[in-house]
Amino acid sequence: MNFNCRIQRIIRRKMYHQSLSKVVPTKNPEAVQLASNLLKSGEVIAVPTDTIYGLTCSANDPEAIKKLYKIKGRNEEKPVAICVSDFSDLRHWGCADHLSNQLIAQLLPGPVTIVLDKSEHLNNPFINPGVSKIGIRIPDFAFIRNVCRAFNQPMALTSANLSSERSALNISEFSHLWGKLGCVFDGGCLSEAESHRLGSTVIDLSETNRCKVIREGINFKATIELLKKFDIITE
Repeated sequence: MNFNCRIQRIIRRKMYHQSLSKVVPTKNPEAVQLASNLLKSGEVIAVPTDTIYGLTCSANDPEAIKKLYKIKGRNEEKPVAICVSDFSDLRHWGCADHLSNQLIAQLLPGPVTIVLDKSEHLNNPFINPGVSKIGIRIPDFAFIRNVCRAFNQPMALTSANLSSERSALNISEFSHLWGKLGCVFDGGCLSEAESHRLGSTVIDLSETNRCKVIREGINFKATIELLKKFDIITE
């Protein structure tokens, strides 16, 4: 092996170990507070959800939103969802007066993104500019919900991959992004089932008693059956 090859191997090894230093298990007792602090400082971090791994940042930080789009190589005209911890947060950031507590409680927490009109409180012009609606997630995954509570602000949330790449079920599948992130929170392999890569089912419930399906994801059929019980017509 020549000198240049040895140098390249040393550099790659150093970069690999630097990346590993950014990986924190979600079981670490300091992980939730660390994630919250990083979000407050404007970082983009990777987190597990009840479906796939996601990238998240503060939804009310314009620079963090720009960074999120740049990391993903995502067209800024494509919307991102927000993640919150509880039903009261959903009603605060989205217009949901027409949705009953019973319906929301049966849909969430879970692998469903509910699209609603933005409330006046979601005032960052860089999150889904020109779009009056916002997708809202309450994942059925304790770590990310605890981070939401500690951060106490909505978190922009999108899949942990480059645009057009497949979704990630473990952190090694997006290791090429680690160097661009403030931290990677490792919740292990989220599922062995390829169907989990579909992500959440996305439904627009912004109109009273009507549902528009945006994306068929995990638990799609069960979600539609539940909506029928509440006399909601699916388009």
